[in-house]
Amino acid sequence: MTKRKRRTFTEAQKADAVRLVRQVGSISQVAHELDLTQTSLRAWVRKAETEAGTESSEPATADEKEELKRLRRRVRTLEMERDFLKKAAAFFARDQDQSSS
Repeated sequence: MTKRKRRTFTEAQKADAVRLVRQVGSISQVAHELDLTQTSLRAWVRKAETEAGTESSEPATADEKEELKRLRRRVRTLEMERDFLKKAAAFFARDQDQSSS
């Protein structure tokens, strides 16, 4: 299998491809018709959505917001436990060094 030469596309070409995806509704179909990889086309669509502000950075549901709060709380707890264990290990290592001297 021969490797295809890397092609470059202008922003206008990318915008046209994204517009076509929005009209057709299928990334795979448009990618096949334009002889593009689905991965590249999907990245262009995602970038266009982000730039247009249509992709939401907020969680979609109240359940997701609650889960996010719970996970952040859990991360804080785990970080405090990790820091405590680091300090305890350093304390006991220092104590062991002093008693072996």
